[in-house]
Amino acid sequence: MSLPSGAPDVLPIYPAFATAAAATSGVVAAASAVAAMPAVAGKTNYVTNIEFSGLGATGASVVTATLTGLLGGTRSYSISVPAGATLQTTPPTIFLNFAVPIAASAPNTAITWTVPSLGAGNTFSIANISGFVV
Repeated sequence: MSLPSGAPDVLPIYPAFATAAAATSGVVAAASAVAAMPAVAGKTNYVTNIEFSGLGATGASVVTATLTGLLGGTRSYSISVPAGATLQTTPPTIFLNFAVPIAASAPNTAITWTVPSLGAGNTFSIANISGFVV
């Protein structure tokens, strides 16, 4: 399939009137990795994807990451943390690209992606969130 003559090579994934939004927790060690699209007065956030990557800790565990502030309620994701600070979590990387953007539960509502601390001895955890605001 080809695009019509004069069409751009890459089509935008956001509505023309939207503002792109992205946030990262930055790299954290043995602490919660939190990335949030802040509330904007009179506007609605939409999340299009979330990402996580992390390493193990001194002791093995399973943590529950949450995506909150969504229409329809909180979504939860399990992450297995291995014993060993140089080993990757399971899954090693979470990259969820939502086929349909998920709206915040209401206008002026933040959407927050939180991965709790992976435990003592952990040296690397990062969470990212992307989307748009209309």
